Amino acid sequence: MLRLLTATAALLLLLPLAAGQRFRGFSYLLDCGAPAATTDARDLRWDPDAPYVSAGTARALPLQGLLDPTLGTLREFPRRPGAKYCYEFPVDPNRRYILRPTFFYGTAASPPPPAFDLIVDGTFWTAVDTAADRLAGSASRYEAVFPAAGRSMSFCLGANPNYTESGPFINALQVIQIDDPVYNATDFRTSAMGLIARTKFGSTGQVERYPDDSFDRHWQPFPDSKHAVSSTHNVTSVDFWNLPPPDVFNTALVAEQNAPLVLQWPPIPLQNDSYYVALYFADTLDDNSRTFDVNINDYRFYENLTVTSAGHSVFATQWILSGLTRVILSSKSGLPPLINAGEVFGLFPIGRLTITRDALALESVKRSLQNTPDDWIGDPCMPHGYAWTGVTCQEGLNIRVISLNLSSMGISGSISPEIANLTALTDLSFANNSLSGPIPDLIKLGKLERLHLHDNKLNGTILQTLGRIQTLRELFLQGNNMTGAVPQNLLNNNGLTSKFLPGNNFFPRPPR
Repeated sequence: MLRLLTATAALLLLLPLAAGQRFRGFSYLLDCGAPAATTDARDLRWDPDAPYVSAGTARALPLQGLLDPTLGTLREFPRRPGAKYCYEFPVDPNRRYILRPTFFYGTAASPPPPAFDLIVDGTFWTAVDTAADRLAGSASRYEAVFPAAGRSMSFCLGANPNYTESGPFINALQVIQIDDPVYNATDFRTSAMGLIARTKFGSTGQVERYPDDSFDRHWQPFPDSKHAVSSTHNVTSVDFWNLPPPDVFNTALVAEQNAPLVLQWPPIPLQNDSYYVALYFADTLDDNSRTFDVNINDYRFYENLTVTSAGHSVFATQWILSGLTRVILSSKSGLPPLINAGEVFGLFPIGRLTITRDALALESVKRSLQNTPDDWIGDPCMPHGYAWTGVTCQEGLNIRVISLNLSSMGISGSISPEIANLTALTDLSFANNSLSGPIPDLIKLGKLERLHLHDNKLNGTILQTLGRIQTLRELFLQGNNMTGAVPQNLLNNNGLTSKFLPGNNFFPRPPR
């Protein structure tokens, strides 16, 4: 259902963050591949990304004179089809975050850049293709707003085998906590927002960003010499829900007298879908007002909108757009209509996550092991096609882990007792590794059919409860250092294919 909302500004001062001050709450500015922290021209500190990611290789670009120092290094990841390489951050579970990754593979003379997927927690966000920007010698920036699903958030790059023959890369990543009112009309329980355009109309200057914008949102200039006007006052209010920076109201596009103002904006064609649209207005004359209608693609967006010098905003949470979009402002008073700024976001569904019980169990398994696969970060199963290496999932009413196969992967450590909480498992294999310690009690694995733990360094005894798993059909324990007696309920199970020898010191010795 379409919802239209408006906000009128009061004259309350909006102060930008002081120079050198970090963003509020859990916020991160990462210079990917950098060996040490750097400070940019805005006095913002960018930290190395290594503490937040466990995979990839840092590489410096052989370029001089880059305006953005974070473009001078990148982190590259292997092309392993179906693997996702994740950054993980502590976050506040009650907040929303702007995520802004930056990609710059080098100039047109460098090798063609790869294409790959972006994933946040278990949600597919978008595909990254930087080829066009690379030909223009510019970086590619993507932006989205996501809710925190828990006390940590994962941002992942997925190696999609359908795209290119090389692995993902990234140069910089911003994760910035936003205030509660910002974009709060969107139902973030079901949707996230991907930025299409954020524009400062009438501006001929640089991109508006931090410190003018408290969240370092990028407001792109939209010059138009025929209609551009600069105002002589500032809108300095925090009462706009989305907290736009005051400076975006210092320029405007104003229609000619007795004529509508017609804009093609955003400047790219859009897929037929629902979009979040926010438009910002402030009269360029002090203590003045004007009234006009706002149409988008010949549909009434807002009727009889009265705009004063204090400022006003109008937005829709689900407005259908398709193809090229026209914004038409038609006067209803003596003064012509105007517009100062606008934002358009695409809406996309929040993905499902692995059931919490299974996700926590796998995290415990991971902590008890060494040398686990480097893609064991983020959601274990989702999105579809991006399960952890060795993990097979079933997507039903609940998303469950049904198979765990880490055979011959060079892992060591021990088997966590929490593995028994993966109650949907049918197959479990750690064969041909260097695991030590005992086999934990697996009685809760009531669907387990195959247990392959052979050729490790496991010790201890076989618990009798293992023989009480009625579904068990294969049990391979040979090549370990186990002792004691093999339970009779295993030896007498005619439906079980088992191997206990050689290697173990069982007494009495079971049949081979």
